Amino acid sequence: MVEATTTAANDGTCQDLPVLEAPHEVAPQDARALTKVFLRELAVREEGTEGHQYVRGTLIEMNMSLVRYAAGRFRARGDEMEDIVQVGTIGLIKAIDRFDLSREVEFATFAVPYIVGEIKRFFRDTTWAVHVPRRLQEARVELAKANEDLSARLGRPPRVGELAKAMDLSEEEVIEAQIAANGYHSTSLDAALGGADEDDDASLADFIGEEDPALALFEDFHTLAPLVEQLDERDRLLLHLRFVEELTQSEIGARLGVSQMHVSRLLARSLARLREGLLPDQPARP
Repeated sequence: MVEATTTAANDGTCQDLPVLEAPHEVAPQDARALTKVFLRELAVREEGTEGHQYVRGTLIEMNMSLVRYAAGRFRARGDEMEDIVQVGTIGLIKAIDRFDLSREVEFATFAVPYIVGEIKRFFRDTTWAVHVPRRLQEARVELAKANEDLSARLGRPPRVGELAKAMDLSEEEVIEAQIAANGYHSTSLDAALGGADEDDDASLADFIGEEDPALALFEDFHTLAPLVEQLDERDRLLLHLRFVEELTQSEIGARLGVSQMHVSRLLARSLARLREGLLPDQPARP
């Protein structure tokens, strides 16, 4: 709504332009005509003055319908529409600042590619949690649209075969797109799960298993078992006395009637054979 129209002032204010009570409520057909007037004024006003700020701000508010129109094209992506509109507004501002009145082109025609480009850049740079091929990024958008259309028509979630037919893809390609869509959003491991108990501050990380250090020991035992079986009976007895009964080399020597030095040599030889069988790529110890 136009509240008043006054004459120009010498102090850089906006007294020579229509004063709009609610620029964002101006009808699109009226906005096109008013945009031309305000763009001409913007070109002659000194940047930083009150008048320049008013004209620029009014242009932004009057043309928010262009942003909402462009943002609607990305509704199927599932992101918050408010976020998409905010990003699109950046494109609108760039279009206002870069528009050249000497060009024979409507402002809307000039601005929409800026708005759409800014939104696409936002999706490309920030929304994918992991990198996936571009063809799968595009397939995800088509998948979201097909899901929405078929769900509304069928009254239930569509099956893979129905999605494949609607998207003109194979079922394998649809499944691949569904898997790739999982890389679009990520959740912090520290994010609270929000259980029924208000005092429950459990996070996702609390429910993710960790590698059991005993697992490696279990695997080593199973790898060593056939190697130990290959040793002769005396060597297996020495290993049993040393590592199961935990006797010292002197105690083993006394029990078997040999010197401690001899026990040491026999154990070293057996351990070297086991080490070579367990770690064939490792250099032998001196």
